[in-house]
Amino acid sequence: MKIRIGIAGAAGYAGGELTRLLQHHPKAWVKYLESKSRDKQRVNSAHEDITRDDLFFSKIRTTGIDALFLCGGHGFASRFLAERDPRRARVIDIGNDFRLGNAGGFTYGLPEKNREAIREARRVANPGCFATAIELALLPLAAHGRANKEVTVFGVTGSTGAGQQPSTETHFSFRAQNLSNYKVFTHQHLDEVRETLQQNGAGPDIAFVPTRGAHTRGIIANVVFRDHSPLEELKTLYRAYYNAHPFVIVRDAPVHLKQVVNTNYCFLNIQQHEDKVLVTTVIDNLLKGAVGQAVQNMNLMFGLEETTGLLLKASYF
Repeated sequence: MKIRIGIAGAAGYAGGELTRLLQHHPKAWVKYLESKSRDKQRVNSAHEDITRDDLFFSKIRTTGIDALFLCGGHGFASRFLAERDPRRARVIDIGNDFRLGNAGGFTYGLPEKNREAIREARRVANPGCFATAIELALLPLAAHGRANKEVTVFGVTGSTGAGQQPSTETHFSFRAQNLSNYKVFTHQHLDEVRETLQQNGAGPDIAFVPTRGAHTRGIIANVVFRDHSPLEELKTLYRAYYNAHPFVIVRDAPVHLKQVVNTNYCFLNIQQHEDKVLVTTVIDNLLKGAVGQAVQNMNLMFGLEETTGLLLKASYF
């Protein structure tokens, strides 16, 4: 039996990428694709690479689904659930309405930390893309009570992280052959990172400089902190932690975006100079940073193998 799925906010980048993934998922049946701006139009009018002509945007009937994905921006999920709460369906919110403090009964959907809780959850709040990259860089230390109090992060993200709606900063003329910082020290994902990594009731002090990259997909996060442990000890700690988590790969060589773009993987590398440690993570912001992780969560919630429908090949060349 297949999981009957509704996707709300299906015309944007996240909704389109989720639709593509679930079309090839052996246990998924995408029953409803909802977009207020494109109601009753063909899905390939928004996502031109979807070849099927029999898929149309239509209103979700919440009584006829097993899983609901909410793919809108800030406030979208809260409004949707206030109007049409599918009480019998499991819900996965891609947005940031319910990420903090188990708001609305949502479990924070980082499988590498909350896998067992996600298996039992009815509602999951998908982590943010930068949050995922930073958390995966620090989670093994936090799990052993060793997360550094002071952390510096320099991260670069692709233009798709800003969503489909065009703006000055996502315009090709601005973004191409250019780098620019934004939301320095105040990025909205920091609160969930601190909450996820907190020890003794307090999260790390993170100085985060996010940067707009000149590429479309992918995040690289360079996470710097102090630790006197030998490098091989740190590598052993990280490998032991992620050994049971199929989508995080600890590499000896430096990592880069082409290893992970178009996949649900996070590649991770650790370097050290004296007591300064650099942990670099790379992810695809639309997949492991958004809808790939959402499908990973769906697999866990429905008792499927975690990797189902997600063993994707990187576009290396």
